[in-house]
Amino acid sequence: MTPSVSNTRDLTLLLGDSASDLVSTVVAATTDGVADSVRATSVTVRPSGDTVVRYAVAVRRRDSTTVPETLVAATGSLVPEGAAVVAGELGGESVEVGLWRWPHDPALPALARAVDGDRLREVLAHAGVDVPSPPTVTVRAYRPGRRAVLAITTGATRWFAKVVPPRELADLRRRHDLLAPCLPVPPLTATTDDGLALMPALPGTSGRTALREGLPVPDAATLENLLDRLPAELRALGRAPDHRRRAQHYAAVLALTAGDDGLRAVELAERIAEAEVGDHPVVAVHGDFYEHQLLLDDGAVTGLLDVDTAGPGRRLDDWATLLAHLAITDTAPARRWAAHVLDHVRHRFDPAHLRPRVAAAVLGLATGPFRTQRRDWRERTHRRVALAEQWLTDS
Repeated sequence: MTPSVSNTRDLTLLLGDSASDLVSTVVAATTDGVADSVRATSVTVRPSGDTVVRYAVAVRRRDSTTVPETLVAATGSLVPEGAAVVAGELGGESVEVGLWRWPHDPALPALARAVDGDRLREVLAHAGVDVPSPPTVTVRAYRPGRRAVLAITTGATRWFAKVVPPRELADLRRRHDLLAPCLPVPPLTATTDDGLALMPALPGTSGRTALREGLPVPDAATLENLLDRLPAELRALGRAPDHRRRAQHYAAVLALTAGDDGLRAVELAERIAEAEVGDHPVVAVHGDFYEHQLLLDDGAVTGLLDVDTAGPGRRLDDWATLLAHLAITDTAPARRWAAHVLDHVRHRFDPAHLRPRVAAAVLGLATGPFRTQRRDWRERTHRRVALAEQWLTDS
């Protein structure tokens, strides 16, 4: 599958020379300064070519001071309702581009209030949290148009807030309400109609940090027990994902962004689609199960995070996601943990059914270096596509 000109048009517009002109025009129209520099910091691409780009912009004011700004530009289906729409031009062809400034994301109406300490204080007070002074808010993650995660400190107490599109809030609350009574999942302390969900911080160290620092991690039996405790009611929430369709999606994105490695990814996705998958029952799954979703204390699991994707699926896919993340981490502690997990899984599932699932998950992770605009994204993408191929072919 070779990307067409129409599929790559929006990507070229938002990352090419015209991007600076587009962002500079918005800065001049909405601030009292001019854009000194414009740098893309994250890029999301759909197989259709629809693109959203987050930019870090240095704005020079009239008094010659420079302040950082975050701007977002999106095209096609990724333009949320309420975004300011302007016409960009590429090769004489007009392209409509939706634009907004942080934190005024039109898909996340609660975001501007959530990052404002004084306004957030009102939300906390409504939840029964007495805050004598405005809380400190730190942005942990921001995916334009999709979600934001904020760390909140009020004295000695820590909270987290997740900001989602309002239409997703009911499902998020339902998942937390199902999971919190039986697993170390934080309960939702409060929600607001515009998409803000407040929850207490849980104790423990991130599994990713534990790996980096060589701290104890849970054995596979502990992880299996954790997954087995997922309530069966989750099976009613949505459809079970198919790793073959996901592989095709990731490969199509890589075909738009990664040159020859993208074409290799398309061939791999075709092989994944033809591989034996086995007959595995639909059970309750986490949906994005890997080390960074775990909080740990001396190897014990004290927190299970990001349950937005919890729902119906196949247990083998949760294991495949964890193995894929450990594979790309490729440190000695990660390799040891992966070998232990793999030995556990091989005694319960046919390895022939596992390999294409891990390969599909690695293909998904191969889109990450470009999405986060790492300077070495080409080399990292190449290694991850090769790793996906290795998982698919190794016996």
